[in-house]
Amino acid sequence: MTLLSIGVRPNNKIAKDEGFSLNKRGGIVADDLCQTDDKDIYAVGDVIGVKDFINGNETMIPLAGPANKQGRAVAANMLGKKEEKYRSTIGTSVARIFDLTVSAVGSNEKILKREGYVYKKDYYVVILHPMSHAGYFPGALPMTIKLIFTSDGEILGGQIVGYDGVDKRIDTLVAIIYFKGSVYDLSKLELAYAPPYSSAKDTMNFVGYLATNVLENLTDPVLVSEYLENKEKYQLLDMREKEEPIAGSIPSSINIPLTKLRNRLGELSKKKHYLVYCAVGLRGYISERILKQKGFKVSNLIGGYRIYMDLTEDSFADYINTSQDKFEGGKETVENSQAYNIIELLNVCGLSCHGSIVGVSKKYKR
Repeated sequence: MTLLSIGVRPNNKIAKDEGFSLNKRGGIVADDLCQTDDKDIYAVGDVIGVKDFINGNETMIPLAGPANKQGRAVAANMLGKKEEKYRSTIGTSVARIFDLTVSAVGSNEKILKREGYVYKKDYYVVILHPMSHAGYFPGALPMTIKLIFTSDGEILGGQIVGYDGVDKRIDTLVAIIYFKGSVYDLSKLELAYAPPYSSAKDTMNFVGYLATNVLENLTDPVLVSEYLENKEKYQLLDMREKEEPIAGSIPSSINIPLTKLRNRLGELSKKKHYLVYCAVGLRGYISERILKQKGFKVSNLIGGYRIYMDLTEDSFADYINTSQDKFEGGKETVENSQAYNIIELLNVCGLSCHGSIVGVSKKYKR
């Protein structure tokens, strides 16, 4: 299947023919009352330019929600009952793609870079992979959240992808942005909790905690792109349990499980800059804190191995092919060897991240 995301072009022919002002993308220029050059003619919806809520620049954001609000404002203004202004658009969107829900709000990195923003100067990024609700309650599904914010904690934008609970999380983020809240406010929100719906510390609280950790210098985050551009700068430390790298790891990594780290500090050198990672980032952060307390120079790979794998598909495919070659290079292959099919039922409910892998490994060793 091929999906083409070709965007939206405004149907501006009437306005163009009549000489009305258009912006760079062909949108009809309208003021905050939605009036065009002719004050008796109003324009609303996907055809007009709007002010970007985040950076204040004129842009075009074709969404039904803003269009309806503009229509209501115009009706009030035409009737003369009151002056109702449409000030700006945040750009909140959500879409269902097969079983996945994809959502976004505010500015993404592409927009910020186009506007001249510089990473780790004008904005920071955190990425995490929480579950949709408490892991010990059946049916919890993973999601990926990316938050973009400034050194003052102002939230510039975010994206969330997952199977369940994505819409309510993006709406929470919208409310914080609209009322000029910060990542600190995000961490303090009191959100509805019961195990089928959330965790005692909600997913959005965790996003806030992660962002404040960055601002308070409790962690030195490194993007996958940063690592790929400066591989020689770091010594990679894989903090996952020894069974996990069997399914894949970043080349040149040294595996020291977090559970063994304090007993293996003697294997590390304070002359090196270590880049720690785990499956999704949490154990990497804990490892980073332990190593920093012991005087080591260390950073944490944002999003862990999962993000690395997602962004380097070719490398992962090479790993799979190499593993397959090694398997088929033996004296016997599956086709001509004596094999027994044994079905084992293994309950790993409530085990997050590496728990299921370790559980399978233990069962296999028996």
